[in-house]
Parts: sequence; structure tokens; C-alpha cells
Amino acid sequence: MSLNPLNAISPIDGRYRNKVVSFAAYFSEQALIQYRVRVEIEYFIALCEIPLPQLANFDVSKFEVLRDVYRNFDSQDAQEIKEIEKTTNHDVKAVEYFIKKAFDTYGLGAYKEFIHFGLTSQDINNTAIPLSIKDAMNDVYVPEYFQLVEKLKELAAEWSDIAMLARTHGQPASPTRLGKEIDVFVERLKEQFNLLNDIPSAAKFGGATGNFNAHKVAYPQIDWRAFGKKFVQEKLGLQHSFPTTQIEHYDHMAALFDTLKRINTIIIDLNRDFWTYVSMDYFKQKIKEGEVGSSAMPHKVNPIDFENSEGNLGIANAFFEHLSAKLPVSRLQRDLTDSTVLRNVGVPFSHTSIAFKSSLKGLNKLLLNKIKFEQDLENNWAVVAEAIQTILRREGYPNPYEALKGLTRTNNKINQQSIAAFIDTLEVSDAIKNELKAISPSNYTGI
Repeated sequence: MSLNPLNAISPIDGRYRNKVVSFAAYFSEQALIQYRVRVEIEYFIALCEIPLPQLANFDVSKFEVLRDVYRNFDSQDAQEIKEIEKTTNHDVKAVEYFIKKAFDTYGLGAYKEFIHFGLTSQDINNTAIPLSIKDAMNDVYVPEYFQLVEKLKELAAEWSDIAMLARTHGQPASPTRLGKEIDVFVERLKEQFNLLNDIPSAAKFGGATGNFNAHKVAYPQIDWRAFGKKFVQEKLGLQHSFPTTQIEHYDHMAALFDTLKRINTIIIDLNRDFWTYVSMDYFKQKIKEGEVGSSAMPHKVNPIDFENSEGNLGIANAFFEHLSAKLPVSRLQRDLTDSTVLRNVGVPFSHTSIAFKSSLKGLNKLLLNKIKFEQDLENNWAVVAEAIQTILRREGYPNPYEALKGLTRTNNKINQQSIAAFIDTLEVSDAIKNELKAISPSNYTGI
């Protein structure tokens, strides 16, 4: 059976494939193989640049020819490596043999034993995977993140003057403004993104147990630690982790996943708030011709985009949490549990991307129902009690909190008239009474 969106087991390769296809260039099996080929070839070139004595006569004009092996890498190349793997039963060794074959093709066979020289497979995996994550972050995740944040900024500015009844514990509370409440999410996301930028993309590169054992025994005069640092940081643009065991310790990668999880959690909070605002009739939703909200109830227009986003973010966070908890733990100098786990890195990124798109779609469908905002404020004049008792405190009035508590906790309707009548009973100057009467739910919104 050939794989297609209808028979794929995972929805990210099935129902949602068209939404996350951009991640295939970073997290698919073919992408992983291509990144491995890239690291192997750049490593060989770096050895030539030392140069090792046996590579001193290598024709440097061939460097770009070698780089074309990974630049022009395609599905046919990936399939060839998978065929080799059927014999080797080792994915990285299959990459080595593929490149050696390319060397033979280019008449460079005399140099091919310096492919993968002194390395273990984790030197390739622990550079290829961080590199793919870094590229996916920069090329896909960050633009999608900013698209969502820019939409929130736009709505915060557009609705900056919309007074809104706040609700704490689900109960009417001191009024706020809709734009400010959206800006809260913008600021929270910005803070987490700043933390994200501080996390290095770290990579291990140091041989079988991290000590450059094979390198040093073959060429003891070379500073291999300096070489490894230069290769990882200058050639690959990653941070060299040293010392390590056979594998990268993954602490920085865990920090990345934890921060991505927090960003997702903030967006879950955003989704739930907007879902609630829609249920409160603060927003109507744009209707698309032909769409159905319910199979039974024709009137329904459901806030499904916020629900879809919340669900996908939950799945993404479950994966991110497992990745960040599991990857930094390895028995002694290494076990293999990180290998299969790392093959799933693209899963939480994909669910996050689906969620970002869904939240953005939901935000774009919102239609402000200003009348409902105004009605809720008008129906909750009790919220100005805080303002009144605070001014009375300023004026030294005795027991102002208790006086307002007695008024607002009665079963009688609290409205503009009853508040004004209460103010008239206060033993304060007419100027203070006028100041108090000027306060309303729609203008008591703070800074």
C-alpha cells in the first residue's frame, strides 16, 4: 500500500499533511539522511583544511562538487541509502558507504577512508539533528509564531478603547479594556520568545566516548578539541558541547522544548479565553458559504478553530514534555533510548504549527459585538464600588469598604440610579459627590 493522506496512521501525515508539509524538509527520514550527508561531507572538507598529511594534496576545487552531493540530495539518493541500510543494518554506516561511492564516481577513491574518520554515529546524529531543529525553527516556526503575534498586536490596537467587564473567579470584576487583555498575551509570548533566543543549539562532536580517542591516537600533534569546536561552531553554526559522553547531553535541547511548551501553554490560555468570549456573545464569527456548524442544529457557528488549536497544542506539549524529560537521561556513557525518541521531534513541531494556524484562523473570523460589551457593563454597576470606596479612603471617610459592601451585597438591583442615591447619603462635599457620580463601569478601566 502506498502512503497517502487517507491511509496514513498519523494525522500529521494524513488529514493535516498540507498544513505541515514544510516541516518535511527538516524532520522526515529523507531530511535526516540529507543532514547526515551534509555533516559527513563538511567534516571531510574540514579535515582537508587542517590539513591532515594524507589530505594535503586534495584538490580544493572539488569541495563544491562534494557539497553538491547534499545540496542536490533527492528522494532517489535517500532510497539508495535505505537500500544500503538493508545490508548494514546501520543507518549512519549506510550514509558513509553512499558517500564513498560518490567519491569513487568523482575519482576521489584514494581519499574515501577519511570519510567518517575517527567518528561514531552520534557525532553525525548529534550535529545533524540540532542543525535540522535550528533550521526548522528559523525557516518555519519563527515566521508562523510572528504571524500569530502580529495578528494579536493588530487586534490589541484595534480594540484598545473597547471597555469590557472583567471577570475574576468567573464573577464581575473591575472593568478592563479588550485591547489590553489581548496585549497581556502579546507580552507573555514576547517574554518566552526572548528566553528562546538565549538557548544555544548545542551539538556533540568528539568520537566514541567524547574524548577524541581515535583522532588523538592517529594524529597526537593536532589539537582535536579546538578542531571540534571550530568545526561545530564555524562550519555548522552550532555550539560545541564539551566534555560529553558518546552523546550530546541534550540539556539545551530540553530547555528549548520546555520553552516551546510554555509558549504553547500561553496560546492554550488564549484559545480558552476567546472560546469563552464567543460563548458570552462578545464576538460573532464570520460565516463561510457552505460551512456547517452542526450536523443537527442549523443555527450553530462553533468556535472550532480555538478548540482545534487547543487540542493540537495539548498533543504537542505532551511530546515536548517527554522529550525534555527523557533526552537528558542516558545510562552511563550512552544508551539507545534517545535515538527513537529523537525521530519524533517533528511531531510536536507539526502539531504546534497546526495549532498556530488554527488560532490565527479563529482570530480572523471574530466580529466584535460591541453592544454586548456595553450591556454587560451597564448591567454591573456594582463594579464601581471599588472606585467609590477607594476615593472615600482617600478622604478619610470611616469604614468605606463596609459601607459599599452593605450596598452591593443586597439582592436589590444595583444600577446608576441606586449608586447615585447611595452617594447622596454620604457625608462628603458636593465636589466629592460629583467626582464619585462621574465614575461608570465604562470609564473605570484604569491605565
